[in-house]
Amino acid sequence: DYFCENSIFMAISGLVITFNEEKNIGNCIDALFKVCDEVIVVDSLSSDNTVKIAEEKGAKVISQKFLGDGPQRSHGIPFCTNDWILNLDADEFLDIDATDFIVKEKYLEGNYDAFSFRVKNFLGDELIDFSGWYPDHKVRFFNKKTARPSEAKVHQSIVTTNEKKVPVHILHYGWDSLEQIIAKKNQYSTWHAQQLFDKGKRVGAAKPVINGLTAFIRCYFFKKGIFNGIDGITIALIQGFFSHMKYAKLLKLQRQEKLLNR
Repeated sequence: DYFCENSIFMAISGLVITFNEEKNIGNCIDALFKVCDEVIVVDSLSSDNTVKIAEEKGAKVISQKFLGDGPQRSHGIPFCTNDWILNLDADEFLDIDATDFIVKEKYLEGNYDAFSFRVKNFLGDELIDFSGWYPDHKVRFFNKKTARPSEAKVHQSIVTTNEKKVPVHILHYGWDSLEQIIAKKNQYSTWHAQQLFDKGKRVGAAKPVINGLTAFIRCYFFKKGIFNGIDGITIALIQGFFSHMKYAKLLKLQRQEKLLNR
């Protein structure tokens, strides 16, 4: 196998954080071993077969109660023996062009310590390439000597000294249904609100409505949702819902704070 023959020469660590990912983790680890010589899984005390599958696939599993998106990834960094880290989610896979980018060691060209890949988001097997969901850039490949995950507890980024965007792709199979998207966005809005509150962010009563409406307009009219029928308006409404709920929940935290300080 071309990838397996070449992967032994590449000093790259695969890093994945998991919680009840038995559906995806096997395929994720198989894909990582095409370009990595080790895979580290930081598992948030899964109750399904995630750990068993990961260990059977040859990954090293570290059990850690969930610390938040960024801190959980950071927890896994010391267990990675290589400087270059490919940090995918369990439902993410390298597209052919991204695999080629790594296998041919194009990342060594230039003095970059992190690479932002484009993300193709799928609902089931359907690509969502409208309403601002493509190109959705994410840094998933970085050198731990000078780059690291941020401490953000939701939707963390990579803190880097010299990042480069490259036109190669990650395939993200994050949802099987609209219900799953809404449930995940609702959960993220709770985490985002708490994160903003903890940082001292405070907003007025109109903020949820203004931001929710703005997000919808941007996704539907300016990010091509309008050209994608019912799917376009649905995704734009979900984006508006997320933005609205994030600040609505922040307002609720603010009211609770006022009551406690009376």
